[in-house]
Amino acid sequence: MHHHHGRLRTFGLLMFLFALLLLVGAIVAYFTSTPAVLFLFAGIGVVSVAYSYWNSDKIALRAMKAYPVTREQAPALYQMVEGLAARAQQPAPRIYISPQPTPNAFATGRNPENGVVCYTEGILNLLNERELRGVTGHELMHIYNRDVLISSVAAAVAGFLTTVTQFFLLFGGGRGSNNNQGGNPLMLVGALLAVLLMPLAAGLIQMAISRTREYDADSDGAALTGDPLALASALQKLDGGIARQPLKEDPKHDAHAHMMIANPFGPRAKQMFSTHPPMNERIQRLRNMAGME
Repeated sequence: MHHHHGRLRTFGLLMFLFALLLLVGAIVAYFTSTPAVLFLFAGIGVVSVAYSYWNSDKIALRAMKAYPVTREQAPALYQMVEGLAARAQQPAPRIYISPQPTPNAFATGRNPENGVVCYTEGILNLLNERELRGVTGHELMHIYNRDVLISSVAAAVAGFLTTVTQFFLLFGGGRGSNNNQGGNPLMLVGALLAVLLMPLAAGLIQMAISRTREYDADSDGAALTGDPLALASALQKLDGGIARQPLKEDPKHDAHAHMMIANPFGPRAKQMFSTHPPMNERIQRLRNMAGME
């Protein structure tokens, strides 16, 4: 694993998320005079993210209807995964296959000892062995970089900000007229605007964190395999394959789309608000890594 600016950027974005959380908390506490409610929401948020983080593999695999495969069923896949894990000097993850025809893959699990790499049947039919190895390196680095923890924290903070906003809009304005704050309409309007914009800002930061982790997994995975062009070729094929056969959009898939190596909904998803970086930029970075223009 390589330490690079992406890690620092991720840390900075997470700290900014927490700063937004503190600011919204201060606004709500000021206008409602009920700071104790924030602790209740915080407790609910912590329990929710802890459950999601601890059970991330089960939730994602169930959503994709994935099933485990044994060494006897997929000897080449096991050899590939275990070989790369040994090269990284990390535990080998469990291997699952999803019956989805759309080509994609994702990694999950709360730590390297409980990691899972899941491939769709579509990606196994689309990519050759070299390209699949490039994808596997990418997914392994998500596990070894503990990106599940990072994404869980980001999602928890962003979700809590949305909850606090809803609470403030339901109860904050009415309480303000009963205390000194109610006499300052400009302050109330400013606070309302701030609270309304916070969830949008938090969502954009969460998206930026996800994109940063994808770039890092590309770079680290390519370094692990020693073959950046294999991953570049795989991403190129995935881009076309998903466009032809995207994943059906529904809530259970939406919640885990950010985990997949490529946006599973294809060109229908708006690039500006996508949790994945533009595919052409990822491919160009990998080509540059290989010393190609």
